[in-house]
Amino acid sequence: MKTALKTPMKLGLLTSLYLSQGLPFGFFTQALPVLLRKQGLSLPAIGLAHLLALPWALKFLWAPLMDRYGSERLGRRRGYILPLQFLSAVLLLVLALPEGTVSVRALLVAVLLVNLLAATQDVATDGLAVDLLEPRELGWGNGIQVAGYRVGMILGGGLMLVLFDALGWRLTLLSLGAMLLVATVPVALFREPPSPAPPHEGTGLLPWLRDSLLYWMHRPGAGAWLTLLVLFKAGENLATGMLRTFLVDVGLSLSQVGWMLGFVGFTTGLLGALAGGALVNRLGRRRALLVFGTLQAGAVLLYALAARGASLPVLALVCGVEHLTSGMATAALFTVMMETCRPEHAASDYTVQASLVVLATGGAAAVSGFSAQALGYAWHFTLSAAVCAVAVVWVLFTFHPPRAFVSGGQPEVS
Repeated sequence: MKTALKTPMKLGLLTSLYLSQGLPFGFFTQALPVLLRKQGLSLPAIGLAHLLALPWALKFLWAPLMDRYGSERLGRRRGYILPLQFLSAVLLLVLALPEGTVSVRALLVAVLLVNLLAATQDVATDGLAVDLLEPRELGWGNGIQVAGYRVGMILGGGLMLVLFDALGWRLTLLSLGAMLLVATVPVALFREPPSPAPPHEGTGLLPWLRDSLLYWMHRPGAGAWLTLLVLFKAGENLATGMLRTFLVDVGLSLSQVGWMLGFVGFTTGLLGALAGGALVNRLGRRRALLVFGTLQAGAVLLYALAARGASLPVLALVCGVEHLTSGMATAALFTVMMETCRPEHAASDYTVQASLVVLATGGAAAVSGFSAQALGYAWHFTLSAAVCAVAVVWVLFTFHPPRAFVSGGQPEVS
Protein backbone atom coordinates (compact mmCIF):
# COMPACT_ATOMS: atom_id res chain seq x y z
CA MET A 1 0.00 0.00 0.00
CA LYS A 2 1.46 3.36 -1.05
CA THR A 3 1.53 6.22 1.41
CA ALA A 4 0.05 9.71 1.25
CA LEU A 5 3.51 11.16 1.93
CA LYS A 6 4.35 13.92 -0.54
CA THR A 7 6.96 13.20 -3.20
CA PRO A 8 9.61 15.66 -1.89
CA MET A 9 9.36 14.09 1.58
CA LYS A 10 9.78 10.59 0.12
CA LEU A 11 12.78 11.63 -1.94
CA GLY A 12 14.38 13.44 0.99
CA LEU A 13 14.03 10.39 3.23
CA LEU A 14 15.44 8.05 0.59
CA THR A 15 18.32 10.45 -0.06
CA SER A 16 19.37 10.33 3.59
CA LEU A 17 19.10 6.52 3.69
CA TYR A 18 21.14 5.83 0.57
CA LEU A 19 23.67 8.48 1.53
CA SER A 20 24.03 6.72 4.90
CA GLN A 21 24.89 3.44 3.20
CA GLY A 22 27.34 5.12 0.86
CA LEU A 23 29.35 6.91 3.57
CA PRO A 24 31.20 3.94 5.16
CA PHE A 25 31.16 1.91 1.95
CA GLY A 26 32.75 4.83 0.13
CA PHE A 27 35.55 5.08 2.66
CA PHE A 28 36.45 1.41 2.43
CA THR A 29 36.09 1.08 -1.35
CA GLN A 30 37.29 4.52 -2.50
CA ALA A 31 39.80 5.63 0.13
CA LEU A 32 41.16 2.29 1.32
CA PRO A 33 42.63 1.21 -2.06
CA VAL A 34 44.54 4.50 -2.22
CA LEU A 35 45.89 4.06 1.32
CA LEU A 36 46.84 0.43 0.65
CA ARG A 37 48.64 1.42 -2.56
CA LYS A 38 50.54 4.12 -0.67
CA GLN A 39 51.68 1.34 1.69
CA GLY A 40 53.03 -0.64 -1.24
CA LEU A 41 50.42 -3.39 -1.68
CA SER A 42 50.32 -5.03 -5.10
CA LEU A 43 47.53 -4.45 -7.62
CA PRO A 44 46.22 -8.07 -7.37
CA ALA A 45 46.09 -7.83 -3.56
CA ILE A 46 44.16 -4.55 -3.70
CA GLY A 47 41.81 -5.98 -6.32
CA LEU A 48 41.10 -9.08 -4.21
CA ALA A 49 40.16 -6.83 -1.27
CA HIS A 50 36.94 -6.12 -3.20
CA LEU A 51 35.84 -9.66 -2.30
CA LEU A 52 35.12 -8.34 1.19
CA ALA A 53 31.95 -6.88 -0.35
CA LEU A 54 30.60 -10.46 -0.57
CA PRO A 55 27.68 -9.73 1.84
CA TRP A 56 26.23 -7.46 -0.87
CA ALA A 57 26.09 -10.44 -3.22
CA LEU A 58 24.69 -12.84 -0.60
CA LYS A 59 22.02 -10.59 0.93
CA PHE A 60 19.33 -12.31 -1.16
CA LEU A 61 19.64 -15.25 1.26
CA TRP A 62 18.17 -13.33 4.19
CA ALA A 63 16.11 -10.74 2.26
CA PRO A 64 12.94 -12.93 2.19
CA LEU A 65 13.06 -13.24 5.97
CA MET A 66 13.21 -9.46 6.26
CA ASP A 67 10.24 -9.22 3.89
CA ARG A 68 8.23 -11.55 6.09
CA TYR A 69 9.24 -10.52 9.60
CA GLY A 70 9.48 -7.00 10.95
CA SER A 71 8.78 -4.82 13.97
CA GLU A 72 5.18 -3.64 14.33
CA ARG A 73 6.24 -0.90 16.75
CA LEU A 74 9.16 0.57 14.79
CA GLY A 75 7.90 -0.33 11.33
CA ARG A 76 8.41 -3.29 9.00
CA ARG A 77 11.38 -1.67 7.24
CA ARG A 78 12.37 1.04 9.73
CA GLY A 79 12.76 -1.56 12.48
CA TYR A 80 15.77 -2.92 10.60
CA ILE A 81 17.18 0.34 9.26
CA LEU A 82 17.56 2.22 12.57
CA PRO A 83 19.58 -0.35 14.57
CA LEU A 84 21.74 -1.34 11.60
CA GLN A 85 22.65 2.26 10.80
CA PHE A 86 23.42 2.94 14.46
CA LEU A 87 25.69 -0.13 14.64
CA SER A 88 27.56 1.05 11.53
CA ALA A 89 28.20 4.43 13.18
CA VAL A 90 29.40 2.74 16.37
CA LEU A 91 31.82 0.54 14.40
CA LEU A 92 33.36 3.58 12.71
CA LEU A 93 33.73 5.38 16.05
CA VAL A 94 35.39 2.30 17.57
CA LEU A 95 37.91 2.29 14.71
CA ALA A 96 38.81 5.85 15.71
CA LEU A 97 39.89 4.80 19.22
CA PRO A 98 43.51 3.73 18.46
CA GLU A 99 46.08 6.50 18.63
CA GLY A 100 47.57 5.70 15.20
CA THR A 101 46.16 3.91 12.18
CA VAL A 102 44.88 0.40 12.86
CA SER A 103 46.49 -2.65 11.32
CA VAL A 104 45.63 -3.80 7.81
CA ARG A 105 44.05 -6.96 9.26
CA ALA A 106 41.77 -4.96 11.56
CA LEU A 107 40.81 -2.71 8.66
CA LEU A 108 39.85 -5.67 6.50
CA VAL A 109 37.74 -7.18 9.30
CA ALA A 110 36.03 -3.79 9.70
CA VAL A 111 35.37 -3.66 5.95
CA LEU A 112 33.64 -7.04 6.11
CA LEU A 113 31.51 -6.04 9.10
CA VAL A 114 30.50 -2.71 7.57
CA ASN A 115 29.55 -4.46 4.35
CA LEU A 116 27.42 -6.96 6.28
CA LEU A 117 25.58 -4.21 8.15
CA ALA A 118 25.13 -1.96 5.12
CA ALA A 119 24.05 -4.79 2.81
CA THR A 120 21.42 -5.91 5.31
CA GLN A 121 20.21 -2.34 5.75
CA ASP A 122 20.05 -1.98 1.96
CA VAL A 123 17.49 -4.80 1.80
CA ALA A 124 15.16 -2.90 4.12
CA THR A 125 15.83 0.43 2.40
CA ASP A 126 15.07 -0.97 -1.06
CA GLY A 127 11.89 -2.54 0.28
CA LEU A 128 10.86 0.79 1.80
CA ALA A 129 11.55 2.55 -1.51
CA VAL A 130 9.31 0.12 -3.41
CA ASP A 131 6.62 0.52 -0.72
CA LEU A 132 6.71 4.33 -0.84
CA LEU A 133 7.16 5.19 -4.52
CA GLU A 134 4.29 5.44 -6.98
CA PRO A 135 4.93 4.26 -10.57
CA ARG A 136 5.27 7.88 -11.76
CA GLU A 137 7.90 8.50 -9.06
CA LEU A 138 10.15 5.55 -9.89
CA GLY A 139 12.44 7.44 -12.27
CA TRP A 140 13.08 10.24 -9.82
CA GLY A 141 13.24 7.78 -6.93
CA ASN A 142 15.95 5.73 -8.56
CA GLY A 143 17.81 8.87 -9.60
CA ILE A 144 17.76 9.91 -5.95
CA GLN A 145 18.85 6.42 -4.92
CA VAL A 146 21.90 6.49 -7.17
CA ALA A 147 22.66 10.14 -6.39
CA GLY A 148 22.36 9.73 -2.63
CA TYR A 149 24.50 6.62 -2.63
CA ARG A 150 27.11 8.26 -4.86
CA VAL A 151 27.19 11.38 -2.70
CA GLY A 152 27.73 9.16 0.34
CA MET A 153 30.51 7.25 -1.41
CA ILE A 154 32.21 10.43 -2.57
CA LEU A 155 31.99 12.05 0.87
CA GLY A 156 33.17 8.85 2.53
CA GLY A 157 35.90 8.31 -0.07
CA GLY A 158 37.08 11.56 -1.65
CA LEU A 159 36.40 13.96 1.23
CA MET A 160 37.75 11.52 3.80
CA LEU A 161 40.99 11.20 1.82
CA VAL A 162 41.43 14.97 1.99
CA LEU A 163 40.71 14.92 5.74
CA PHE A 164 43.03 11.97 6.26
CA ASP A 165 45.85 13.82 4.55
CA ALA A 166 45.27 16.86 6.76
CA LEU A 167 43.97 15.51 10.08
CA GLY A 168 45.07 11.89 10.40
CA TRP A 169 43.24 8.68 11.21
CA ARG A 170 41.34 9.47 14.42
CA LEU A 171 39.66 12.73 13.38
CA THR A 172 38.83 11.29 9.95
CA LEU A 173 36.98 8.29 11.44
CA LEU A 174 35.30 10.47 14.07
CA SER A 175 34.06 12.76 11.30
CA LEU A 176 32.76 9.80 9.30
CA GLY A 177 30.92 8.33 12.30
CA ALA A 178 29.40 11.70 13.16
CA MET A 179 28.17 12.20 9.58
CA LEU A 180 26.49 8.81 9.70
CA LEU A 181 24.73 9.64 12.97
CA VAL A 182 23.44 12.92 11.53
CA ALA A 183 22.14 11.09 8.47
CA THR A 184 20.14 8.84 10.81
CA VAL A 185 17.92 11.71 11.98
CA PRO A 186 15.40 11.67 9.06
CA VAL A 187 14.56 7.97 9.40
CA ALA A 188 14.43 8.32 13.19
CA LEU A 189 11.72 10.99 12.77
CA PHE A 190 9.89 9.06 10.05
CA ARG A 191 6.76 7.14 11.02
CA GLU A 192 6.39 4.19 8.68
CA PRO A 193 2.80 3.28 7.77
CA PRO A 194 1.82 -0.38 8.12
CA SER A 195 2.41 -2.55 5.06
CA PRO A 196 1.28 -6.15 4.53
CA ALA A 197 3.85 -8.93 4.73
CA PRO A 198 3.73 -11.65 2.06
CA PRO A 199 1.71 -14.74 2.96
CA HIS A 200 3.67 -17.58 4.55
CA GLU A 201 3.64 -20.41 2.06
CA GLY A 202 4.71 -23.89 3.08
CA THR A 203 6.36 -25.24 6.20
CA GLY A 204 9.32 -27.12 4.70
CA LEU A 205 13.00 -26.32 4.95
CA LEU A 206 13.73 -22.75 3.78
CA PRO A 207 10.32 -22.21 2.15
CA TRP A 208 11.19 -18.60 1.35
CA LEU A 209 13.52 -19.75 -1.43
CA ARG A 210 10.47 -20.78 -3.42
CA ASP A 211 9.14 -17.22 -3.09
CA SER A 212 12.27 -15.53 -4.43
CA LEU A 213 14.89 -17.66 -6.17
CA LEU A 214 12.43 -20.05 -7.78
CA TYR A 215 10.32 -17.13 -8.94
CA TRP A 216 13.25 -15.87 -10.99
CA MET A 217 14.12 -19.35 -12.23
CA HIS A 218 10.63 -19.85 -13.67
CA ARG A 219 9.90 -16.29 -14.79
CA PRO A 220 9.64 -16.06 -18.62
CA GLY A 221 12.72 -14.46 -20.14
CA ALA A 222 14.56 -14.43 -16.81
CA GLY A 223 17.78 -15.79 -18.31
CA ALA A 224 18.22 -12.90 -20.72
CA TRP A 225 17.28 -10.30 -18.10
CA LEU A 226 19.61 -11.71 -15.44
CA THR A 227 22.44 -11.87 -17.99
CA LEU A 228 21.83 -8.19 -18.72
CA LEU A 229 22.19 -7.46 -15.00
CA VAL A 230 25.53 -9.28 -14.96
CA LEU A 231 26.91 -7.43 -17.98
CA PHE A 232 25.59 -3.90 -17.65
CA LYS A 233 27.85 -2.59 -14.85
CA ALA A 234 30.64 -5.19 -14.90
CA GLY A 235 32.80 -3.38 -17.46
CA GLU A 236 32.66 -0.08 -15.61
CA ASN A 237 33.63 -1.75 -12.32
CA LEU A 238 36.44 -3.63 -14.01
CA ALA A 239 37.79 -0.19 -14.89
CA THR A 240 37.08 1.65 -11.63
CA GLY A 241 38.46 -1.23 -9.57
CA MET A 242 41.88 0.08 -10.57
CA LEU A 243 41.04 3.78 -10.93
CA ARG A 244 42.32 4.80 -7.50
CA THR A 245 45.57 2.90 -7.85
CA PHE A 246 45.97 4.36 -11.35
CA LEU A 247 45.66 7.88 -9.98
CA VAL A 248 48.25 7.08 -7.29
CA ASP A 249 50.63 5.52 -9.80
CA VAL A 250 50.54 8.54 -12.12
CA GLY A 251 51.80 10.61 -9.18
CA LEU A 252 48.72 12.24 -7.64
CA SER A 253 48.80 12.99 -3.91
CA LEU A 254 46.10 11.90 -1.45
CA SER A 255 44.61 15.40 -1.54
CA GLN A 256 44.56 15.45 -5.35
CA VAL A 257 42.88 12.03 -5.50
CA GLY A 258 40.42 13.16 -2.84
CA TRP A 259 39.67 16.36 -4.74
CA MET A 260 39.16 14.47 -8.00
CA LEU A 261 36.86 11.88 -6.47
CA GLY A 262 35.28 14.28 -3.98
CA PHE A 263 34.57 17.48 -5.86
CA VAL A 264 34.61 16.32 -9.49
CA GLY A 265 33.07 12.92 -8.80
CA PHE A 266 30.49 14.34 -6.40
CA THR A 267 29.26 17.00 -8.78
CA THR A 268 29.14 14.98 -11.98
CA GLY A 269 27.91 11.78 -10.36
CA LEU A 270 25.06 13.65 -8.72
CA LEU A 271 24.10 15.37 -11.97
CA GLY A 272 24.29 12.09 -13.87
CA ALA A 273 22.07 10.21 -11.47
CA LEU A 274 19.46 12.97 -11.37
CA ALA A 275 19.54 13.42 -15.14
CA GLY A 276 19.24 9.68 -15.71
CA GLY A 277 16.32 9.43 -13.32
CA ALA A 278 14.57 12.37 -14.96
CA LEU A 279 15.15 11.18 -18.55
CA VAL A 280 14.36 7.48 -18.17
CA ASN A 281 10.61 8.08 -18.42
CA ARG A 282 10.99 10.42 -21.40
CA LEU A 283 13.34 8.15 -23.33
CA GLY A 284 11.68 4.88 -22.42
CA ARG A 285 13.34 2.01 -20.60
CA ARG A 286 15.02 0.34 -23.59
CA ARG A 287 16.29 3.54 -25.19
CA ALA A 288 17.60 4.81 -21.83
CA LEU A 289 19.60 1.62 -21.29
CA LEU A 290 20.99 1.80 -24.83
CA VAL A 291 21.87 5.51 -24.77
CA PHE A 292 23.28 5.61 -21.25
CA GLY A 293 25.07 2.29 -21.69
CA THR A 294 26.77 3.56 -24.85
CA LEU A 295 27.84 6.76 -23.11
CA GLN A 296 29.19 4.71 -20.22
CA ALA A 297 31.30 2.56 -22.59
CA GLY A 298 32.69 5.67 -24.28
CA ALA A 299 33.56 7.25 -20.94
CA VAL A 300 35.46 4.15 -19.78
CA LEU A 301 37.40 4.20 -23.06
CA LEU A 302 38.54 7.72 -22.20
CA TYR A 303 40.44 6.24 -19.25
CA ALA A 304 42.44 4.16 -21.74
CA LEU A 305 43.40 7.32 -23.62
CA ALA A 306 44.27 9.12 -20.38
CA ALA A 307 46.49 6.20 -19.32
CA ARG A 308 48.76 6.91 -22.29
CA GLY A 309 49.55 10.31 -20.85
CA ALA A 310 47.36 13.09 -19.53
CA SER A 311 47.63 16.23 -17.43
CA LEU A 312 45.74 16.73 -14.18
CA PRO A 313 42.96 18.80 -15.83
CA VAL A 314 42.45 16.11 -18.47
CA LEU A 315 42.31 13.40 -15.80
CA ALA A 316 39.73 15.45 -13.91
CA LEU A 317 37.66 15.89 -17.08
CA VAL A 318 37.74 12.16 -17.85
CA CYS A 319 36.84 11.30 -14.26
CA GLY A 320 33.91 13.72 -14.39
CA VAL A 321 32.57 12.33 -17.68
CA GLU A 322 32.77 8.76 -16.38
CA HIS A 323 30.94 9.60 -13.14
CA LEU A 324 28.29 11.48 -15.11
CA THR A 325 27.55 8.64 -17.53
CA SER A 326 27.79 5.98 -14.84
CA GLY A 327 25.18 7.76 -12.75
CA MET A 328 22.82 7.96 -15.73
CA ALA A 329 23.27 4.29 -16.65
CA THR A 330 22.81 3.10 -13.07
CA ALA A 331 19.63 5.14 -12.54
CA ALA A 332 18.10 3.63 -15.70
CA LEU A 333 19.03 0.09 -14.71
CA PHE A 334 17.70 0.44 -11.16
CA THR A 335 14.41 1.86 -12.43
CA VAL A 336 13.76 -1.21 -14.56
CA MET A 337 14.87 -3.50 -11.73
CA MET A 338 12.38 -1.92 -9.34
CA GLU A 339 9.53 -2.26 -11.83
CA THR A 340 10.05 -6.02 -12.05
CA CYS A 341 9.30 -6.48 -8.34
CA ARG A 342 6.10 -8.00 -7.00
CA PRO A 343 4.70 -5.55 -4.39
CA GLU A 344 4.31 -8.18 -1.67
CA HIS A 345 7.87 -9.47 -2.24
CA ALA A 346 9.50 -6.11 -2.99
CA ALA A 347 12.62 -6.45 -0.85
CA SER A 348 13.23 -10.05 -1.93
CA ASP A 349 12.70 -9.54 -5.67
CA TYR A 350 14.79 -6.39 -5.82
CA THR A 351 17.52 -7.88 -3.65
CA VAL A 352 17.93 -10.95 -5.87
CA GLN A 353 18.57 -8.63 -8.82
CA ALA A 354 20.80 -6.28 -6.83
CA SER A 355 22.80 -9.20 -5.45
CA LEU A 356 23.46 -10.44 -8.96
CA VAL A 357 24.64 -6.97 -9.99
CA VAL A 358 26.93 -6.81 -6.96
CA LEU A 359 28.26 -10.30 -7.63
CA ALA A 360 29.14 -9.30 -11.19
CA THR A 361 30.62 -5.92 -10.31
CA GLY A 362 32.46 -7.26 -7.28
CA GLY A 363 33.92 -10.10 -9.32
CA ALA A 364 35.01 -7.67 -12.01
CA ALA A 365 36.65 -5.41 -9.42
CA ALA A 366 38.33 -8.41 -7.77
CA VAL A 367 40.08 -9.48 -11.00
CA SER A 368 40.84 -5.91 -12.06
CA GLY A 369 44.24 -5.97 -10.36
CA PHE A 370 45.34 -9.05 -12.28
CA SER A 371 44.15 -7.50 -15.55
CA ALA A 372 45.87 -4.17 -14.92
CA GLN A 373 49.12 -5.84 -13.92
CA ALA A 374 49.12 -8.17 -16.93
CA LEU A 375 47.94 -5.69 -19.58
CA GLY A 376 48.98 -2.32 -18.22
CA TYR A 377 46.48 0.41 -17.41
CA ALA A 378 45.78 1.49 -21.00
CA TRP A 379 44.83 -1.96 -22.29
CA HIS A 380 43.06 -2.78 -19.04
CA PHE A 381 40.73 0.20 -19.51
CA THR A 382 40.28 -0.74 -23.18
CA LEU A 383 39.16 -4.23 -22.17
CA SER A 384 36.76 -2.68 -19.64
CA ALA A 385 35.21 -0.47 -22.34
CA ALA A 386 34.77 -3.55 -24.57
CA VAL A 387 32.82 -5.32 -21.81
CA CYS A 388 30.60 -2.22 -21.51
CA ALA A 389 30.00 -2.35 -25.27
CA VAL A 390 29.01 -6.04 -25.10
CA ALA A 391 26.38 -5.09 -22.52
CA VAL A 392 24.90 -2.49 -24.88
CA VAL A 393 24.70 -5.07 -27.68
CA TRP A 394 22.96 -7.47 -25.28
CA VAL A 395 20.36 -4.83 -24.42
CA LEU A 396 19.80 -4.19 -28.13
CA PHE A 397 19.01 -7.82 -28.95
CA THR A 398 17.30 -9.09 -25.78
CA PHE A 399 15.48 -6.28 -23.97
CA HIS A 400 12.08 -5.46 -25.48
CA PRO A 401 9.77 -3.92 -22.87
CA PRO A 402 6.20 -2.87 -23.60
CA ARG A 403 5.61 0.76 -24.54
CA ALA A 404 4.53 1.61 -21.04
CA PHE A 405 4.89 -0.13 -17.70
CA VAL A 406 1.91 -0.62 -15.47
CA SER A 407 2.11 -0.98 -11.73
CA GLY A 408 3.47 -4.41 -10.98
CA GLY A 409 4.20 -4.96 -14.66
CA GLN A 410 7.31 -6.73 -15.88
CA PRO A 411 9.52 -6.13 -18.89
CA GLU A 412 9.32 -8.60 -21.71
CA VAL A 413 12.72 -10.11 -22.37
CA SER A 414 13.57 -12.82 -24.79
